[in-house]
Amino acid sequence: MMNKSLLLAWITSIIAMGGSLFFSEQMGFIPCTLCWYQRILMYPLVILLGIAFYKSDKKIYQYILPISLIGMAMSSYHYALQKIPAMQDFHTCTSGVPCSGQYINWFGFVTIPFLALIAFTIITISMMVLWKRK
Repeated sequence: MMNKSLLLAWITSIIAMGGSLFFSEQMGFIPCTLCWYQRILMYPLVILLGIAFYKSDKKIYQYILPISLIGMAMSSYHYALQKIPAMQDFHTCTSGVPCSGQYINWFGFVTIPFLALIAFTIITISMMVLWKRK
């Protein structure tokens, strides 16, 4: 089960990184400040989880959980900025692309920060499974 949790977390981080690069490089969506912070948290996970999977590192959760939990919090805040009108008064992005902007809005609720939140959540749950099975 440990390798399956690690593999799921690693694949999730790869898809998240690939998705963010697709949106910016192929679709031309310029990342806002909060998007950059979420990338800073997600991209190293691809390398760390890949090495951990290769080495079957049972203690990687100690390093990944704090990063993924911070990523969940940041993605949640970013999503709230987009979807809760009262939150839009809190301007975290003072220059460039506004953090409350929505390049995509699939089904009326799926935005880029929502996708990041799902990825960080999957990684967090996978790491908690590792932690419980240590």
